[in-house]
Amino acid sequence: MPRIDLDAIAQTNATGYPAPHADIVAGRWVRRLGPASDLSDFGVSHVVLKPGAASSNRHWHEDEDEFVVMLAGEAMLVEEDGRTLLRAGDMAAFPKGEPNGHHLVNESDVDCTFLAFGRPPTGDCHYADIDLRWSSGQYRHKDGSGF
Repeated sequence: MPRIDLDAIAQTNATGYPAPHADIVAGRWVRRLGPASDLSDFGVSHVVLKPGAASSNRHWHEDEDEFVVMLAGEAMLVEEDGRTLLRAGDMAAFPKGEPNGHHLVNESDVDCTFLAFGRPPTGDCHYADIDLRWSSGQYRHKDGSGF
């Protein structure tokens, strides 16, 4: 298997979140490793969170398992049941269909880096703390109305 050259893969902080929900991820920088390495069954993203940034809004997926591995620094895992500090070498798993909204937040004063594994979801994604839902390929309000 060929070595992956991170510097050759574009890093982006683009988001599809509608305003005002995009601000939380302004300091999230992602490299999509799956497409760059011709993987098609699952995705892998190399993620850097700047201080104060979050990986996403707190969410859970109906049909996508997610798995993260902390590579450097530390991030706070925020879930329904509380907060857990993740440091380099720590891992966390989020089974599909579990209504436990989660995200990572960099509360430190240095960057943190992790790998996120999953696949493009086809089902709904629910956002625990905000009036947002991913459904039928687009963001909507929880009542189903559009933005």
